[in-house]
Amino acid sequence: MVKVLLFGPLRDLAGWRERDFEGAADLSALMARLDPELALAINGPGVQVAVDKAIVRGSAQLGPRTEVAFLPPMSGG
Repeated sequence: MVKVLLFGPLRDLAGWRERDFEGAADLSALMARLDPELALAINGPGVQVAVDKAIVRGSAQLGPRTEVAFLPPMSGG
């Protein structure tokens, strides 16, 4: 079971903050299970993906207890 966490506008778009997904062996398989509008937003500019609290680029393998967080663009000030 992969735990998915959404933050900021991604959470607002999906209507949930945390959800478990079964059978996702990698990020591509996980993305295929998400709502198409959410998947499009996640693939947008500036969104980062963290797998078990480490930022990843490209694909990553997911284990049964993996945590995947989708982080919207950050701004400071």
